[in-house]
Amino acid sequence: MSKDAPQDRPSPTPSTGIDNVVEVRGVTKRFPGVVANKDIDITVRRGTIHALVGENGAGKSTLMKILYGVQKQDEGTIAIDGKVVPLNSPSDAIAAGIGMVFQHFKLADNLTVLENVVLGAEKLHGIGGKARAKIEEISATYGLGIRPGDLVEKLGVGDRQRVEILKVLYRGAKIIILDEPTAVLVPQEVDELFDNLIGLKGEGLTVIFISHKLDEVRKVADEITVIRRGTTVGTADPKQITSRQLAEMMVGSELPTPETTESTVTDKVVLDVRGLSLRELGVAPVLSDIDLTIHAGEVLGIAGVEGNGQAELVEVIMGMREPSAGHITYLGQDITDWDTRRIRESGVGFIPEDRHRHGLVLEAPLWENRMLGHQTEEPNSKGMMLSPKAAQADTVRIVEQYDVRTPSINVMASSLSGGNQQKLIVGREMSHHPKVLIAAHPTRGVDVGAQAAIWDHIRDARREGLAVLLISADLDELIGLSDTIRVILRGRLSGEFEPSKVTAEDLGAAMTGASHDEERAS
Repeated sequence: MSKDAPQDRPSPTPSTGIDNVVEVRGVTKRFPGVVANKDIDITVRRGTIHALVGENGAGKSTLMKILYGVQKQDEGTIAIDGKVVPLNSPSDAIAAGIGMVFQHFKLADNLTVLENVVLGAEKLHGIGGKARAKIEEISATYGLGIRPGDLVEKLGVGDRQRVEILKVLYRGAKIIILDEPTAVLVPQEVDELFDNLIGLKGEGLTVIFISHKLDEVRKVADEITVIRRGTTVGTADPKQITSRQLAEMMVGSELPTPETTESTVTDKVVLDVRGLSLRELGVAPVLSDIDLTIHAGEVLGIAGVEGNGQAELVEVIMGMREPSAGHITYLGQDITDWDTRRIRESGVGFIPEDRHRHGLVLEAPLWENRMLGHQTEEPNSKGMMLSPKAAQADTVRIVEQYDVRTPSINVMASSLSGGNQQKLIVGREMSHHPKVLIAAHPTRGVDVGAQAAIWDHIRDARREGLAVLLISADLDELIGLSDTIRVILRGRLSGEFEPSKVTAEDLGAAMTGASHDEERAS
């Protein structure tokens, strides 16, 4: 597990004789008030899956942006195929055979899949029939299920991720960086992705895999590099280390679990949804006759493959969409026709699925982001006037209480790692003591330490009577936190699953419809 420990190495690729495809030596990157990377050393072997793990703010994303030419290191060198190369822009990285799929996607919502894929790469296959054929070929080869004519704004998060992977392959990348690629996938889809990655590896491609899911890292990686506080602390053989040991290397503590032992469910109904449907012209119903009830002190978990209506369910409850039929009752009052602001002011907390699109203003400081959605509430305002100083003071409290790692509350939200952005959002929402919390993927893209902290905050609030609608792609999280679990499939909710008795595989089968298929076949 040490940096100098010998590792089993495959034979060099015959075409070049060079075994090490990426060599990072002494890379350091400074920002005002913080050192993001310090003396980083990493060696990635050709035709392998190399995992990079570390807690939020450890410097993983900064390092990958340097490797992809988005940022320039202050010190150190990067060698590709044994040759030191300057990576001053993504164009340089692409020319060197490097492609990156970011955790937060770089897609234009108002363009089709084809238009997004060919944008900036028009010289490869044009913008017409040849490009379409190439996209279809790549999609079929790697089982991505992407249609060139689909409009990106109509795609779920999972499909958007697959479009990003397709973009990288379309440009001929030989080194593929994947940032949290399994965050939106169910277990069966994770297995399919890993099969694809192994196939890429078998063809001589190299994958750098960033993830917080340590069991998955150990399953798919050939080698693991651990980064802590901006520097490499060692490498590990996934066959000779446990997830618990990896967690200790990352954060100095044991791997947390979301397990909740005591029941706090009361008889008080907080949120009641009856007959909720959502239809769009020319397509099948997005939601069909949804019924659900959440009591004070209860966590109702919703499992589902991306694109089956869970995002639309959240948007309807939050007043962001108008339902076609049905009613939403909150604390005995019909709120079906309320707008989002009124719903928020009434005590409904909201952790959005996509923190960049619906949770933050990236080019605004942290203290202004603390006010979002709560501009009319204390401490952000008093009467008709905003209270910036009070909001700033409370932002300092949130940063300390929720361990948001930042040099200042005045830095832009864009400068924070994804996990620290998420902790800021969770702190903001919980600070207003909501009666019900609509939490869509609350721990997506956060490390094991931050994940445990968010679970603790939800559990503490639940004990005090908070009702939670929890939507998550992390089935262990759903099973551990929920009092009841239901599955959404093609816009319809299943019956109830008992968390103490259901397995992740059972839920995965229900999410893909396999359990229904088996019942019909029997």
